[in-house]
Amino acid sequence: MTPLSPHAAYLDALNAGFRDDPAQRRAVAALELCHRQLQAGEAAGGIYLWGPVGRGKTWLMDVFFRSLRVPARRLHFHHFMRWVHRRLFQLTGTEDPLARLAAELAAEVRVLCLDELFVSDIGDAMLLGRLWQGLFAEGLVLVTTSNQPPEGLYAEGFNRERFLPAVTAMAERMQVLCVDGGEDHRLHPGQARRRYWVRSPGVLAPLFRELAPAADTEEVLALGHRRIPVLGCRDGVLWCRYQDLCEQPLAATDFILLGDRFRHILLEGLPRLDAGTRLQAIARGTEDGAAQVAAGERRLPPLSRQDDGVRRFIALVDECYDRRIPLWLEADVPLDELYRDGALAFPFRRTLSRLREMQLARFGLAAESG
Repeated sequence: MTPLSPHAAYLDALNAGFRDDPAQRRAVAALELCHRQLQAGEAAGGIYLWGPVGRGKTWLMDVFFRSLRVPARRLHFHHFMRWVHRRLFQLTGTEDPLARLAAELAAEVRVLCLDELFVSDIGDAMLLGRLWQGLFAEGLVLVTTSNQPPEGLYAEGFNRERFLPAVTAMAERMQVLCVDGGEDHRLHPGQARRRYWVRSPGVLAPLFRELAPAADTEEVLALGHRRIPVLGCRDGVLWCRYQDLCEQPLAATDFILLGDRFRHILLEGLPRLDAGTRLQAIARGTEDGAAQVAAGERRLPPLSRQDDGVRRFIALVDECYDRRIPLWLEADVPLDELYRDGALAFPFRRTLSRLREMQLARFGLAAESG
């Protein structure tokens, strides 16, 4: 069956009950033109979709990606940067490894789609300017989504001038479109499917038995070099406590491994996440949020005792959302009270929107059907 073009897919979605959105229509028109140019073998420019959470940016990019009949790759930005760093390590000693990497990637794909572009790390910021320039010089078409416009990326970051070539390259070689129709499309359409309970101890035990009916279960999860206590682990289903998973010194790559192994994740004992008062070290590898100050080592606004765990929880939700893995939660407070005040309020807006979408039946249908 021939994949639908972006325009045809959007019309199909409207017929199925999606609400018409002028901002989405503008994005669809740009993606449709790019699609046609690529299918015809013509030169095409990239597209940068940005706006608040829930405006359909990821859905639009995925519709475009599925429509392509040229070699293409679609990745979450964190996964892409993980690959970039690993490949650069492998190219140690090579003359101009960034140019080599750009040439290799352009030889494999015509289009690169990156979801959730967010720059918070000085190492990534320094790489991206030359990398984008190399990819564009090779003729690769870049399509991205982000919550921020190009000029807003890494806005208060240390040595931001090292990132400006990336901003310039995106502005010159990509059509920048704001996708903000004023409402969060993640809240509709679709029937509800409860995956979040408040003060309901015991609710996850029968759910685990339903999702993973096999008799034997593991008591410890080996994750990298660490061993995580679990309440249940079998048949691609993980059941554990928040404190055992998110309050351990895990990195974003560990949550990528979770996404590789499990089709359902059950997490109980989720506390109110902005309730702590003491300070502690900051976990690396997840978003720093909007507020940063210039410093050699990243220094951020004071964080609560629990904020290190919050960063890991954000990484877990991102991974589950991107992989369409249902995340079943038993918590101490309602969703809207999870995290309201604190240094991580900006990145948690997206997390909250994603958790709300996870309460719809259409999320994770493939996982629940086995």
